[in-house]
Amino acid sequence: MYIKIYFNDKPLFLCDEMTAEIKEYAHHDDAILIDEFSHPAVNSMIHEMRQSKVHAGIFIHKDLNQLRKAVWRKFALVQAGGGLVRNGDEKYLFILRRGFWDLPKGKLDPGETIEHCAIREVMEETGIEGVIVEGPLLITYHTYDESGKHILKETHWFKMIAPKPGELTPQEEEQITELRWADKEGMKVLLRNTFPSIRDVVKTLF
Repeated sequence: MYIKIYFNDKPLFLCDEMTAEIKEYAHHDDAILIDEFSHPAVNSMIHEMRQSKVHAGIFIHKDLNQLRKAVWRKFALVQAGGGLVRNGDEKYLFILRRGFWDLPKGKLDPGETIEHCAIREVMEETGIEGVIVEGPLLITYHTYDESGKHILKETHWFKMIAPKPGELTPQEEEQITELRWADKEGMKVLLRNTFPSIRDVVKTLF
């Protein structure tokens, strides 16, 4: 098993074994591999992941849960929910936010479930009503800095259907400038200008 955390577009794999996907990254000269667990080692890996010369990180430890907890302590955790929404024509909904194609998502509000959060964010960011959750897809992780804090964003993704999408309305206050339905061929074009975590979500379709 493994957990993948993105530092910008660079993946850090926390793992208890080397899978085929991870081995591909391990062969690169600019990948960092650590297989000795300690808190200084965790600090070192996070520091290395912020270096421009580093392409990827691999931290392997027999107790993945222990490793996860040690890494999580270095960040303030922010939870979010999002949706991969399809309509009756088997097309999927994308949003253009700050010049990148993305999927509707947003932060969890106090007192709400992560599934309700995902539905709310889809409706707010796209104007769609009546979306139905078909099931969970995956959880993605990425880091960023905000107000001097190191943030780890944990986004729970759900597969959704919009039986009657109606008119789309981009949420301008969230800097969303365009909404687009795309079939699987059309998605290949959009995914050239998106984030690695979004590609991971879309890969669950194939």
